[in-house]
Amino acid sequence: MMKSFAAGLLSTLAAVMLCVSSTAAQDNYTPPTGPTPRTASGKVDFSGVWQKPYVPDLTKDSKDFKGVADLPFTAWGAAEWKKYDAADGDYTGACLPFGMPRSINTPEPMQLMQSDTYLAFLFEQNSWFTVAPIDGRKHRDGIATWFGDSVGRWEGDTLVIDTSNFNGRTRLDTVGHPHSDQLHLVQRFARPDLGHITHEMIIEDPKTFTKPWKVTRTLTLRPDWEMMEYSCEENNKSLWEGRIKIPKK
Repeated sequence: MMKSFAAGLLSTLAAVMLCVSSTAAQDNYTPPTGPTPRTASGKVDFSGVWQKPYVPDLTKDSKDFKGVADLPFTAWGAAEWKKYDAADGDYTGACLPFGMPRSINTPEPMQLMQSDTYLAFLFEQNSWFTVAPIDGRKHRDGIATWFGDSVGRWEGDTLVIDTSNFNGRTRLDTVGHPHSDQLHLVQRFARPDLGHITHEMIIEDPKTFTKPWKVTRTLTLRPDWEMMEYSCEENNKSLWEGRIKIPKK
């Protein structure tokens, strides 16, 4: 029953996502114009609420591949992709964390908050967040996590966010491209003007792919948007239908 509920919830979420994406694409929004903003210390400032292009299949944003058939899968990666079926219950249907690559690709807004020491990713999807130090420090040792361990460094005006130590329990995108706990994700952020971020994501995972591959996209500044609360709770259907009781005060 849980698998049925999870699959149903996933289908509903996917429909909502596609609807939001379609609406955003048709609203004829014109981003603000102006020079690239900088912090008081002179660094490019990536702060703001950003609209992300939503593409369920990340390979559609890659110039290196025409589709999933061209992805450089290892034997293990190909088997993982072949056996995946969202109808059997995708982990997102149980409100588990999407992970960094998939969260970057949802249609909901993402807010970036920056200081000289940190860059914070605030995802409206499930109100998740992750914080990356950007002062050049090394990766921390610790328990593998859903979003991995992120550290940042500057290469001129480009901010590079390097993430590793994933738990391997997520998928790269909505259609379910796999990765393992050996995933190494590099994101490169450049802000050519006030209204845009050029975002490059390099995916390296020797267990899943025979070579790295990348996705390049453009994020759009949305000063007319504000982040909203997003709550996804596993078994919420059981709550509404009375099988889970809320204790009375």
